[in-house]
Amino acid sequence: MTVNRQELAAFLRSRRARLRPGDVGLPAGGAGPRRTPGLRRQEVAELARISIDYYIRLEQGRGPQPSRQVLGALARALMLTADEREYLFRMAGEPPPVVVGPSRELLPAIRHLLDTMPLTPAYVVDAKYDLLAWNALATRFIGDLSAHPPADRNMLRWMFRQSVDDPHWRDEDALAFTAASVADVRAAYARYPGDPGIEALVTELLGLSPQFARMWHSHDVAVRRGVRKRVVHPDVGPLEFECQVLHISDSDQRMIVYCAEPGSPTEAAFRRLTELPALRP
Repeated sequence: MTVNRQELAAFLRSRRARLRPGDVGLPAGGAGPRRTPGLRRQEVAELARISIDYYIRLEQGRGPQPSRQVLGALARALMLTADEREYLFRMAGEPPPVVVGPSRELLPAIRHLLDTMPLTPAYVVDAKYDLLAWNALATRFIGDLSAHPPADRNMLRWMFRQSVDDPHWRDEDALAFTAASVADVRAAYARYPGDPGIEALVTELLGLSPQFARMWHSHDVAVRRGVRKRVVHPDVGPLEFECQVLHISDSDQRMIVYCAEPGSPTEAAFRRLTELPALRP
């Protein structure tokens, strides 16, 4: 593959121009007023940990062909989507990197979105349902997981560790939620063939839970959709809400959001939960 230097240069300039310092965790003021929108070249170079002279040559269509390591660093620094990252590699004369497993890298914008929903429980999982992030109100439903190692933060493992006598397995809404999650993981099993994390999880749950084995062997395959949930919360009693699943296409992650109807008792209960003392991990 050959390098398309001019298109590579134009692409880098355009992606740099669309970002603001706050998007990448830099102070808005920086080193004085900005004459043009977007990040400065020096800021991109520092984020990617390459020399400013080298980055300038890339934006000018000069210099050597960038290595795969440099391209990966630029993709992260410029917060490129999966499609943009593929385009960057192809313009640089390199085959795009193969996605070998579910992404655990949380975009800063998604973290910010979680924190701006104080009255709505929300959390983010990867394609095999490892919990990656959550907001304060979500801890009232899933607990504060900050003290737990990442390997112990898998939603499917929690679901299927429950005893066969647990009320969960007699609740139609809970069963629909669980079956939809298993079908979603089966879809991920096909998207990431041979992924050791997904294969280990499936093997573990097949040996652990007859309920999981039954759902898995039904071979239902479906990307997760929203379901209605009714739960009895220990602090505020009965709740009813839409459990919506928002797909984050760039990372194949899901944001799970508990949406209460405006003006409903559940919305009022969510508000009361925010007023309770913070949970301890």
